[in-house]
Amino acid sequence: MDPFILSRIQFAANISFHILFPTITIALGWVLLYFKLRYRRSSDEGWMKAYHFWVKIFALSFAFGVVSGVTMSFQFGTNWPGYMQTVGNIAGPLLAYEILTAFFLEAAFLGIMLFGFRRVSNRVHTLATLLVAFGTTVSAFWIIVLNSWMQTPDGFEMRGGKAFATDWAAIIFNPSMPYRLVHMLLASGLTVSFLISGLSALRWLLGDRSDAMGKALRTGVYLAAVLIPVQIAAGVQHGLNTLAYQPQKIAAIEANWQTRSHVPLLLFALPDEARHENRVEVAVPDGASLVLRHSAAGAVPGLDQFAGNHPPVLPLFFAFRIMAGTGMLMLLVGWTAAWMLWRRGTLTRPLALVLVPMAASGWVATLAGWYTAEIGRQPWLVSGVLKAADALGPVPAGAVATSLAAYLIVYAVLLLAYTGVILRLAVRAAREGDRQPEPGVENQPLGQPVRGSG
Repeated sequence: MDPFILSRIQFAANISFHILFPTITIALGWVLLYFKLRYRRSSDEGWMKAYHFWVKIFALSFAFGVVSGVTMSFQFGTNWPGYMQTVGNIAGPLLAYEILTAFFLEAAFLGIMLFGFRRVSNRVHTLATLLVAFGTTVSAFWIIVLNSWMQTPDGFEMRGGKAFATDWAAIIFNPSMPYRLVHMLLASGLTVSFLISGLSALRWLLGDRSDAMGKALRTGVYLAAVLIPVQIAAGVQHGLNTLAYQPQKIAAIEANWQTRSHVPLLLFALPDEARHENRVEVAVPDGASLVLRHSAAGAVPGLDQFAGNHPPVLPLFFAFRIMAGTGMLMLLVGWTAAWMLWRRGTLTRPLALVLVPMAASGWVATLAGWYTAEIGRQPWLVSGVLKAADALGPVPAGAVATSLAAYLIVYAVLLLAYTGVILRLAVRAAREGDRQPEPGVENQPLGQPVRGSG
């Protein structure tokens, strides 16, 4: 058992579990704000019922994200102490900014979102929802800053084997950060839109035709239809940025072994890294050159330029195609559902049956995209600065294997529990109806005590 491989698997397992939940809370906070603003404007209780249903899923996702984030951060000190020893002067402040400017904001106002509708005015409750949504986005900003800096580091200098900041603006707005931030925020929006669409479709299949379900369904479907083409365009720009700053990643994604022009766009292949060739290819002629260089004669960098210093090809090749393929499926389903709701005002049973499993499509695309980004950085932990092998701690392989097994078991149980809870919430709402929200303070009859105040 190799402690390096085991430690990489353990961190990958932790971050794979963790990222599922911020991907939901980042965008769901803004959807909840949309529900609340529609309620304030129209006084239509359907919007508030939708809010009360989805705020439960937000709170559950937030709790799972916090717990999994804490266990993940422990590994910086146990499995990867060389990381903080080398770049802690930059990584440490960025992580602290995330906690101080975002996490505290989310945690402080989440309670008002969950329980304050009966205790505070409608305006204050709406403000709390806004601050929580803003906090989730700021949190994502700082984490993407750190991850992007690890991909395309800038604004620092090395002294005595340690990184020291010389320009915080260059660190924060490093070359890949804007593209990664937009890509991640759109990914969160798509994850939430398909989750809302899928659970609403499940309620529809169970016979729920309530106003709250309909409002949530339309919000999810129309949001998905709008965001997916934007995400595809943003992904193309992100790819061009990656070509400029991490050409070895693009070479591995395309399984392009030799630098050349007229490079085909591989739809499917079986890369053979030992023989430096693809055994099977299904390709669009000149496609990669056209996309990346806007010319069939454009030269695309090959793996021959990065011998011994490029990421593994096979997992990167397939991770990218899973992400892209899921995105194309999202486009097809999202636009079909939007057209159906616009033309007929309701779903059909076959379409609803498709939307239900598509509730997990955002998770699939996000994980595949995250693997593309992180595997594509190998063998570096911080590109050009620190290799992953050099950051490994002295933890014995047996200890890593034991803790890895424990993590996998716990995470599998928690993921099943999370999925079971949100499905149970949807089924109960479909069968029993959404709970009637009680009026806020400003809508209580004069002289009546505020409910829940004792």
